[in-house]
This record gives sequence, C-alpha cells and structure tokens, in this order.
Amino acid sequence: MATHVINVERREDEGKGASRRLRRDGKIPAIVYGGDLKPVNIQLDHEKLWLASQNEWFYSSILDLSLNGDVQRVLLRDMQRHPYKQLIMHLDFQRVNDNEVLRAAVQLHFVNAEKSPAGKSAGVVITHELNEVTVSCLPKDLPEAIEVDLSELAVGDVIHLSALKLPAGVEIPELKLGPDHDLAVVIAKHARVEEEAPAAEGDEEKK
Repeated sequence: MATHVINVERREDEGKGASRRLRRDGKIPAIVYGGDLKPVNIQLDHEKLWLASQNEWFYSSILDLSLNGDVQRVLLRDMQRHPYKQLIMHLDFQRVNDNEVLRAAVQLHFVNAEKSPAGKSAGVVITHELNEVTVSCLPKDLPEAIEVDLSELAVGDVIHLSALKLPAGVEIPELKLGPDHDLAVVIAKHARVEEEAPAAEGDEEKK
C-alpha cells in the first residue's frame, strides 16, 4: 500500500476570525479526532493540499499526517469547499487503528466497456448507477479503488454489488442487510427512442 505523507502544523487560535486569517495566509484550518487521543486543531498549506486533493487516493487512502515528525495515520472524513472559489475551507481527519476495522467510501473504476458486447452494440446505453461503494476492512487492506470489469457485459445485463470482485479482507457491509440492499452498479439497456407522433389529418392546413 502506498504511503501518503501530509505535513501539518498545530493550530493554537480558534474561532471564525482565526480561520479567516489562516485562509488569507494560504493555510487551511483542520481537526484530527478519534482514537484514544484528544482532538487536535491543525493547519495545512493550501497550495500543497489542493494539489493532493486532485488525486483519488486523497479521499480513500490512509494518510500519514506528520507534525514535526510525529506521524498519525488518518482518513479524510469531511472536506468543506468554498461555494464558487477554488478554495478548501476546512478538513476533518479521523485517526485509524491498524488493528480495528474501519469503514470508508472507495471509488469504482469501470474498465473494458468498449470491448463488451453491450459496448459494441448500437443504441445501447451503459449506465453507472454507483460511482463509489462503502467497504469495511482493516486499514492495511483498504483499496484506493475497486475495478469493475465490463468486458463480458451484454445488453440487458445488470451488475450488482454482490458481483464485485473485492480484494482479500474487504467486505461490503450493505450486503449483510439482505437482498434488497444488493444494489445495481451497472446497467446495460437499449436507449429509448421517442418516435414522433404523425400529424393528424385534421391538423393539416386547408388549401
């Protein structure tokens, strides 16, 4: 599993005014919580964090937050963005224990759709009903993404959660709740063609 180190600093001042000052200085206020330790207020460099946030691993991988060499393993649990500016306003990180099962949302990667019978058929639409799935596993087993191979997908096929090939040690908790929770992930179906209704004879212009 790849290691992703994020350098942080301790944040002493609290409150909205202090957070605004941080953002003006190119910093992001954040908090780390969970485990046996108290919550800690931290700050991060916005430019470096913004670049990291463009990668998929930032949202579904274990991150190593480094405070002057003191490393804590965490998951991103919440990110607040500015409504229209390219600004990250606040971050929440949760500490993880290597020996405790965690839950996290993992992105789905759809591959080989163009090679499938459905992908080669005219007038067929392949829809992705889900783009991510919540899994449970130990931190060491957390995948950055789950691949969904569509190479055998035919017209009329539906791929459900139960058909996903999961890495060893990874489960989908939703499936334990019963058949009604085995949601569709991918559907291949004929596109609906709206036929134009013929004009009624009475609607034709009289000459």
